[in-house]
Amino acid sequence: METTNLLVVKRDGNRQAYSREKLTNGLIRSCEKRPVSREKIDKAVDRIEERIKAHKGKELSSKKIGEIVMREIKKLDKVAYIRFASVYLDFKDPEDFEEATKKLVRKKK
Repeated sequence: METTNLLVVKRDGNRQAYSREKLTNGLIRSCEKRPVSREKIDKAVDRIEERIKAHKGKELSSKKIGEIVMREIKKLDKVAYIRFASVYLDFKDPEDFEEATKKLVRKKK
């Protein structure tokens, strides 16, 4: 399956064409002012796309893509992970940040 033919099913049920550019821009924003090179971001996008390509079917939920991205971005940079998670998981208050940070620390130990 090519990612160019993939439709992403959004939370509201709408569908849109998969965009490597949109994925890359999201990772770049999350890694802004962090010690993560563009090369590392591009390699992470390649790995994400490989996992997406392994999916059977022409549609994939934005939730599933977000889960794949979360695993990859955590490997790049922990602060970038929290930034991405705050948008993807729709943090509402400081306690959401605190809980995500605690999970990172617990998994690190």
